[in-house]
Amino acid sequence: MGTDITVLAVDWAHLMGIPPDDRLTVLQQSAYPDDDGDDPVVDAGWVWPAERDRSWLGRYEFAGTLGSYEPHFWAAEAWEDVRAVADPVLRAALDAFLSTLIWPGPDPETDAEHVDPGLFPSPAPLWRSGPLIARGPDAVARLSRCWQETAAALPRLREPYERLAAGPGRWIEDFDEFTRLLSGWAEVVLEAERRRWGLVGLPL
Repeated sequence: MGTDITVLAVDWAHLMGIPPDDRLTVLQQSAYPDDDGDDPVVDAGWVWPAERDRSWLGRYEFAGTLGSYEPHFWAAEAWEDVRAVADPVLRAALDAFLSTLIWPGPDPETDAEHVDPGLFPSPAPLWRSGPLIARGPDAVARLSRCWQETAAALPRLREPYERLAAGPGRWIEDFDEFTRLLSGWAEVVLEAERRRWGLVGLPL
C-alpha cells in the first residue's frame, strides 16, 4: 500500500464549526504539533496534545504498525478470507464494524464509503493521497454496538482464521495480530463514544 494513517478522536462540534472547505486542512495541521510543539512519544495508545488550540482532538497510535496503513489493509483482506465460515452473528457485526472503517465491503463492485456524507466537499486539500476515514458521533455509537457483539463472539474465529487467513510474512500474520488491530480500533471507538466525539483517519 505504501501509505500511512493517522487516527484521531475529534470533538465533532468543533470540527463542524470549521468552514467545510477548511476542515481537512485544519485536521492535517492539528494532528501533529508545529515546530514549537512537543507531543509525547508513545509506541501504542493515546497522545493528547497539551496545547489549548489542539485540545479538541487526540491521536491514537496502533501497536506494532509504525503508522502504516498496510496492517489495516491486510486485516481487511484476512476478513475476506475467513468471513464465509464465521457464524452469522459475528459475520454481521464484524461486517458492519469493518465496512464502516477499513473494509471495502462484501460487494467487489462497490466500495464502502468510509466518510460521513457531506463532511468534506472534496478530498482535494489532502496533503497525501490514501485512505480517508471520518465518522461522526452517530456512526461511532453504531460502531460501539457492533464491537460489543463482535468481542463476545470473536474467540470462536481463531481456528478458522488460522486455517484460512493466517499469512506468515504479512503485517497481520495470525489471529492474535488480527485481534490486536481490531482491539485498537475498538479503543478508538469506545473513547470517542465516551466523549461523544467522532473519529478521523488521515493519510499522514
